[in-house]
Amino acid sequence: MQHVVGSRTSARGTVRRRTLAVALAVAALAVVFAAPAGAATPRQATATEISSVKDGKAGTILVAGNTVYTLKGKACTATCLKSWKPVVLPDGETAATAGSGVDEAKLGTKAAAGGALQITYGGKPLYWSTKDKAAGDVKGAGSDKFGKWSVVVTAKSSGGGGTSTTNAGTGGSAF
Repeated sequence: MQHVVGSRTSARGTVRRRTLAVALAVAALAVVFAAPAGAATPRQATATEISSVKDGKAGTILVAGNTVYTLKGKACTATCLKSWKPVVLPDGETAATAGSGVDEAKLGTKAAAGGALQITYGGKPLYWSTKDKAAGDVKGAGSDKFGKWSVVVTAKSSGGGGTSTTNAGTGGSAF
């Protein structure tokens, strides 16, 4: 009998060790695939609707949850994508919806990494900035090592302002 009890105890210990090993492996994978330390992520990973909001400095700008941006003159590479998240459609969706203040004719898509469809406006791919923490933030506007980033302005503000902006489709500055 003693031998049987010992086997049961040994089996329980083996199951516990294996369960612990699996839990540790899952935790390790979560760390490996997590965002880099200090990097913010947009409030959402995908979008189906592009809409507009009024910004006191820039005017009426495009948003998909958070403010969206375009990159002037070059493509956003793998290194760039650590700070700039492409605005992509959820799996199975093929087109974005135009919300209030958005010209539906200017919405489109382009192929992105992993078979995703990235939303475009006026032919320019849209991105979220990891600097923006809340809807309406425009902390990504300006230049960085990847190029010049602009919010997409659909209507200019009547007041002045220093935010770098672009009228998608025209390529011109809003100010």
